[in-house]
Amino acid sequence: MKLEIIRKIIGGILLVSLISLIFFQPIQQYLDIPKTITVFEGEDYTFQKAAPVSATLVSHNSSIALGQDTYSVSVKAKEKGKNEMLLEFAGIPVKKVDVNVLKDFRVIPGGQSIGVKLNTVGVLVVGHHLVNTQQGKKSPGEIAGIKIGDMITEINGSKIEKMTDVAPFVQNAGQSGKALDIVVSRETGKFTTKLTPLKDKGENTYKLGLYIRDSAAGIGTMTFVHPGSKKYGALGHVISDMDTKKPIVVEDGQIVRSTVTSIEKGSNGDPGEKLARFSSDREIVGNIQKNSPFGIFGEMNKELKNGIMDKPIPIALSNQVKEGPAKILTVVNDDRVEAFDIEIVSSIPQKFPATKGIVIKVTDPKLLEKTGGIVQGMSGSPIIQDGKLVGAVTHVFVNDPTSGYGVHIEWMLDEAGINIYDTPKDKAS
Repeated sequence: MKLEIIRKIIGGILLVSLISLIFFQPIQQYLDIPKTITVFEGEDYTFQKAAPVSATLVSHNSSIALGQDTYSVSVKAKEKGKNEMLLEFAGIPVKKVDVNVLKDFRVIPGGQSIGVKLNTVGVLVVGHHLVNTQQGKKSPGEIAGIKIGDMITEINGSKIEKMTDVAPFVQNAGQSGKALDIVVSRETGKFTTKLTPLKDKGENTYKLGLYIRDSAAGIGTMTFVHPGSKKYGALGHVISDMDTKKPIVVEDGQIVRSTVTSIEKGSNGDPGEKLARFSSDREIVGNIQKNSPFGIFGEMNKELKNGIMDKPIPIALSNQVKEGPAKILTVVNDDRVEAFDIEIVSSIPQKFPATKGIVIKVTDPKLLEKTGGIVQGMSGSPIIQDGKLVGAVTHVFVNDPTSGYGVHIEWMLDEAGINIYDTPKDKAS
């Protein structure tokens, strides 16, 4: 019995000692040091260390240089390459840190208001309607099992690209009495079905009993342009159909210049909105190749300057973004891009692509007076911190229009097909 009590006492002492050790400053600093440090050429990275700990390089190549004093270690990234750093305590190795130096990478920040036109893959079903037949009201499309949000991509073996492609098939099938062979694309996959158009006795025409759409249009904000490839990213979030609320599957699309005509100011529970129109010449300045959770992406065919920051600037990886002052570039009047003050409230160092990695708060009195904070149409506005592009505005908080989310720029670059890493393996580390 006494032995059991002694064991419990020793166990308790060890547990308390372990907890105390975890909160001991040198141990806490050791735990905070990442296993991998990724920096760009010319950048410095500094971390705190306990006095008895020293850092040495495993391979003495020229990619980085170390500097250290009593309480910190600085890594100077000199040129593209890899190295390993050992942290030693009294000459005993206690931690290995991989250091990856990436080639200097820069993009041109946006901020311009753009008009967006998307063309869908096939035609999108946005609703059912009843055809007034001699036998009563029916929806042939609903009978055939077609649902709202489905995409009709083929009819009788022919590819469907726009709404005008559908009408001839419907009338021919109605007059011949033959059912249409329809290929439908749904989130769960593709399937085929047969649909027999019915004659509307009031209009003497044959109908599918479906409301369909082949394009969508709106406005947003340009985030960046990569000067070498002319690839761009904008909006920072997916474009969904206004009726189905589902992401639009893009066949192709175009972006044009846009002019902000007025602002509907936001308030608690009622996000505001930029009101804008496409430029009068409707000149196409770029195409749209992808509509993803991180925005729209494609290539520019015309130069689109913002007038205040038209030179390429560095980017910041998600683990380099910090809390504190920053700016956004956006348009609130006509087509003039301006810089406004914000505060980065929090940032999550993400290892894998994800949206909403940054929380921001508008602090600029001028912007608050004009818009109330973040409004619809501001999505994609680039976030600049310490001269680097760190992300883009994506969503507003409904109950607090002064605040909202941002997405880290590295995920938008990845979606644009721009690889800032040396190899896919580097990114995974």
